[in-house]
Amino acid sequence: MRNGIVGAALAMFLVGTLAGVSGLVAGYPLYGGQAVRYLVAAVVLLVITGALGLRFVRMTPREILCLVGLTLLGLVIFNVCVIESTRDSGPTLVGTVLGTVPLALALAGGRPRPRLLAAAGVVVAGATLATGLGSGTTTSLLWALGALVGEVAFSLLAIPLLPKLGAIRVSAYSTALAVPMLALIGLADEGTGMLRVPTTAEALGLAYMALVITVGAFFLWYTSLPKLGPGRAGLFAGLIPVGAIVTGTVLGVAAPTAYDLLGAGLVITGILLGLTAQRSGARAAVSPSEA
Repeated sequence: MRNGIVGAALAMFLVGTLAGVSGLVAGYPLYGGQAVRYLVAAVVLLVITGALGLRFVRMTPREILCLVGLTLLGLVIFNVCVIESTRDSGPTLVGTVLGTVPLALALAGGRPRPRLLAAAGVVVAGATLATGLGSGTTTSLLWALGALVGEVAFSLLAIPLLPKLGAIRVSAYSTALAVPMLALIGLADEGTGMLRVPTTAEALGLAYMALVITVGAFFLWYTSLPKLGPGRAGLFAGLIPVGAIVTGTVLGVAAPTAYDLLGAGLVITGILLGLTAQRSGARAAVSPSEA
């Protein structure tokens, strides 16, 4: 449990640092950059897979469907929805909608006790406060809701795969599958201009996104998810805006406001409350024999 808590917290905090480094790649083609990010991550993860002696595992049709769904919804469509919602109305609305991930995972993970639901509500309130109440068009809201579906699928569709494949192979296979999907979207949206030689700053930003946010955070999250279960693990998604706030402060991009600090405090309070809640009618974690 302790290792799961640390891993989940660190994974979501690292995802939150994306906001701080995104400025480094702001001028690079969006979908081309995502394809490069996942390509680098896939190569690194596949090398690690081979170095650890993890052989390719034959999957059942159901497992293949879960892996394709995880990649399509949790990686590709998620990124498309975040990008398009941000293009339409800026990052605030989609950030606010994604702040409801803890509540969505708590509801999707079984029959949580009221205390866990209350904790998820506190985390959502804190994340929303830290992100800022969003406003935008109906189109941007629909894109944001699509991103929410993708983020939930990123966790739920991985649960049946993790006992058999493990965190490294799930991360490696899904990132590798995402590359051609994102490349096709990039060609349709940006044409041959989807790729170019990055500047030094862009190369550093893409490397950070690939190695830290993708390889590191994916592995930590998928290692922690079976230990905590989706309900408890989902609470840590509230640390995404906290990671963004801390990164912005460290890089000197923006100083945290009183609302940011209050939101971060609510997130931490909600997480602590949720970790003490006992699940009723559903196990708190998914064991290999149950998946």
